[in-house]
Amino acid sequence: MEHYYTERPKSELRVKTATLKLKNKRVYQFQTPSGVFSFGEIDKATRILIEHCELHGKKVLDLGCGYGVIGIVLKAEYPDLEVCMSDINERAVEFAKINARKNNVDVTIRLGAFFEPWKDEKFDLVLMNPPLAAGKNVVLRLIRESCEHLNDGGSLQVVAYHNKGGSYIKRAMEEIFGNVEDLYKEGGIRIYKSLKVGSCSS
Repeated sequence: MEHYYTERPKSELRVKTATLKLKNKRVYQFQTPSGVFSFGEIDKATRILIEHCELHGKKVLDLGCGYGVIGIVLKAEYPDLEVCMSDINERAVEFAKINARKNNVDVTIRLGAFFEPWKDEKFDLVLMNPPLAAGKNVVLRLIRESCEHLNDGGSLQVVAYHNKGGSYIKRAMEEIFGNVEDLYKEGGIRIYKSLKVGSCSS
C-alpha cells in the first residue's frame, strides 16, 4: 500500500479543502491532495507544533512540509522569518506552492529527500512532524542531518505521539545532540527540542 513518503504518488488525485483555526482566532485554508499526509484535515500534532514551537533566529526550515501548513502559517504569523520548506513528495510540493500563493506568503519551497535541497545551507530552527510511515531509519536520518544543518545555538523541534514513535525519537535526539527536552505536552502529543551545541554524534 502506498504511503505519503514517496516521490511520485500513483493514487488518483483528489482534492479537499481543510481549515486551520488557531487559538488567536486566525483562520487558514489549505488545498489538500490525496497521496499526501493528512488528506482532508489538519492533524492535531501539526497544529500543536505551530502554536507551541519556540521560535528563535531568523531562518526556519519546515522539513517534510507536506502541503505546507507549518511553514505557511508561521510565515503569515511572523513575516520577518525566512521560511524554507521541502518534501520528497512531488504532489506535496506542488500543493505547498499552491497554498503559499493562496495564503499570500513568500516562502522558499523545494523538492527533495532529506537535506538534498539544502546541501550548503544551515538554519536557526528545523521543525518536523516526522514521516513515521517511512520507518525508523528514515526518521533517524532526518534527525541526524538536521543536527548537521543547524547553526550553533539552533534547535530541532519535533512533534510526535510519545507512545507511537515519539519515545524513540526523543532517545535519538538525546544521542545525536547530547540534549533533549519536552517543550510541550498535550494529550499524548509532545514537542521534543534539542539544541545544537558543538558537534553532532554520528
